[in-house]
Amino acid sequence: MMTHRAEATAQEAALEIRFGPVDMAQVRLRTTDPGTIVDELTGKVATAPRFFKRAAVSLDLSGLPSLPDAAVLRGVIEAVRRAGMLPVGLIHGDPATETLAIAVDMPLLTSFRASNKAAPVVQPTPAPAPEPAAPLIHTQAVRSGQRLYARQRDLIVMATVGAGAELMADGCVHVYGQLRGRVMAGARGDTTARVFCQHFNPELVSIAGVFRVFETVPPELAGQPVQAWLDGDNLRFARIGDA
Repeated sequence: MMTHRAEATAQEAALEIRFGPVDMAQVRLRTTDPGTIVDELTGKVATAPRFFKRAAVSLDLSGLPSLPDAAVLRGVIEAVRRAGMLPVGLIHGDPATETLAIAVDMPLLTSFRASNKAAPVVQPTPAPAPEPAAPLIHTQAVRSGQRLYARQRDLIVMATVGAGAELMADGCVHVYGQLRGRVMAGARGDTTARVFCQHFNPELVSIAGVFRVFETVPPELAGQPVQAWLDGDNLRFARIGDA
């Protein structure tokens, strides 16, 4: 009996490596002062502990006036941990950022959001624009724990989206029902994407990585037909027809 069990175990792989979508907030730093970071992040965690307490986050250093050295960054990492979040990597930047990531023993992660810095390129002859992909249409209720993802297209949901459910699209998201879960449009950085909802009560709304939790949305919009869009780095909300 023991021999057969040992042989079966020996034939099985000890682990697997898979690639898949992972939800991760990005903390864009504008200061390296640990006290300031702890104060501000603690407040944000307190507004939505369900989402942010012990949440994995990546650190975006592009908002700093200059790249910190390794010792300063270690202080920043510790401050983020003290606030209740778990930093797991740095957002991809220039070679200096890569060197810094190695110095603090962290991975360098790729950001979906496009950089504002344009690099000079030789423009090839433009190819014909591809035909827009048909939207993903979902007609059943989306329950807690379920996730829908419309890759490279819009997502249309014709039913209720329950608390704890998640909608994600590279384009726009339309919900013709009650929205109580999380919704993320422009998942790969499309800043022109929008969210449209018939009955607005989401836990979280995100467009191209810029997000707000429901507690910070104007209360008069609860239960109303609402659209959300990006205005620069600000996430805006308005009743449909008023914007």
